[in-house]
Amino acid sequence: MERLNLQDVIQYVETHIGVFHEKRIKSLDCLKLLQVLKRKNPYLYKAKHTQTSEQIIREIVDAHISSNEETVFGDWLEGLAVFINQKVYNGWKSGIPNIDIEFDKDETRYILTVKSGPNWGNSSQISKMRADFRTAVKTLRTGNSHLTVVPVNGCCYGRENNPDKGDYFKYCGQEFWSFISGNDDLYIEIIEPLGHKAHEQNEEFRKSYRKMINKFTKQFANEFCRDDGEIDWEKLVRLNSGRK
Repeated sequence: MERLNLQDVIQYVETHIGVFHEKRIKSLDCLKLLQVLKRKNPYLYKAKHTQTSEQIIREIVDAHISSNEETVFGDWLEGLAVFINQKVYNGWKSGIPNIDIEFDKDETRYILTVKSGPNWGNSSQISKMRADFRTAVKTLRTGNSHLTVVPVNGCCYGRENNPDKGDYFKYCGQEFWSFISGNDDLYIEIIEPLGHKAHEQNEEFRKSYRKMINKFTKQFANEFCRDDGEIDWEKLVRLNSGRK
């Protein structure tokens, strides 16, 4: 085990945080209005008494941003976790399907799947993770039957009061970052460098956001509003739910 140098973490974050912002903008720029409208519930908008094109568009775009950012930033944090674990325990990005990190500590092989927060999946998704862990353990023991393998579900934020799940452990927030780094304070220490050039990056994102709202609002009004400006709900529902 090597002692973690926080400057290495800061340098990694400042060098790589731009990737997260670039993916946010790219995701927004690639959004297609008609594709999104086909996935959304038009009855919900009507039930909420949504009356303007811009209201619908903002709800669509904001929902996309919220969902996408959680996924993109989760992937980014996984990369940070691999980097930190590699520095401390010589860990590595696993080649086993659906396993993110492997590392050895105290004659034990730890295999990790990394998620953003503790409430990341439903019962079916958790069952699949358990199955993936069993497959990974079997794969690793094929070459070494005496190898002790411990599966871990690591979550970058949140808390878990009962980490022992029987066939795997679940560590969240402080416990997770401490587990992969040996530093109890890392979960606090990484928050500051994450804001590196955030103002400049967010201004560029807001510019793309404004353009997308204006572009989609105009397109929606042209295709789904009557001449008097009222939303043509029948046409919208036909697009979303009608037979092809």
